[in-house]
Amino acid sequence: MVEVGRMNTLTVMRQADFGVYLEGGEFGGILLPKKEVPVGCQIGDQLEVFIYLDTDDFVVASINKPLVQVGEFASLKVVEVNKVGAFLDWGMPKDLLLPYGEQQRALEVDQRVMVRVYLDNSDRLAASAKLEKFLDKEPQGLTVGDQVSLFAYRHNELGFSVVVDNSYGAVLHTQDLFRTVRLGQTLTGYIKRVLAEGKVDVMLDKPGYAKVDELSQRILENLDTHDGFSPLGDKSRPEDIYQEFGISKRSYKMAIGTLMKQGLISISADGIRKV
Repeated sequence: MVEVGRMNTLTVMRQADFGVYLEGGEFGGILLPKKEVPVGCQIGDQLEVFIYLDTDDFVVASINKPLVQVGEFASLKVVEVNKVGAFLDWGMPKDLLLPYGEQQRALEVDQRVMVRVYLDNSDRLAASAKLEKFLDKEPQGLTVGDQVSLFAYRHNELGFSVVVDNSYGAVLHTQDLFRTVRLGQTLTGYIKRVLAEGKVDVMLDKPGYAKVDELSQRILENLDTHDGFSPLGDKSRPEDIYQEFGISKRSYKMAIGTLMKQGLISISADGIRKV
């Protein structure tokens, strides 16, 4: 099934002077314009293409991948504002419409706005800045420690409101931040806890001791390459720990604490040593 507004893998069915036609199921042959046809393309080849409606509302294909697809969230730049709405740069020849009815505030050229891409009733691609109406209010099947994708879209009194896996809302608490997070940024996180009424908390590092075993090995390997000593101890700055291992100070302290209990390292004021 061909999905409008998303990348699809389609088969070349015939060639023409102005491009090639791809097998488009219910849409019939979908044109990939000649200027985008890969060199040496033959009938039967499979191509990964983006499917959308052109300015004449014909279903067409593009070899280019947009910055955001249907069902996804992103921060995009306003390139034009007219009587229809705001138009956004999403990396495609035809700019993406953000109708006035889907805006939260008046917009100006060069501003950035956080949106979700959707298909309207005519299968035309459009954007909406009313993000929360697209979020699942009762997320299912969540397990603490699951790795997820996070999209930070708003500051709140606790930290950040984020979209998890393009599907539901969650909170990333200030206390769980160990590196800079910017609005409009997409990053990897983990489920911290699932609360009543569909509320979810997330964090940037695996909760509890889920990551200690992996970290322990990395820390021991790091000690081996530095003659058995590292100046990174439980008093070190979070920034120094993150620069070396890409993790929070909390996770690092749990890992070295476990290694000390196992008798593999000693911890002193100047750092840690392999026993």
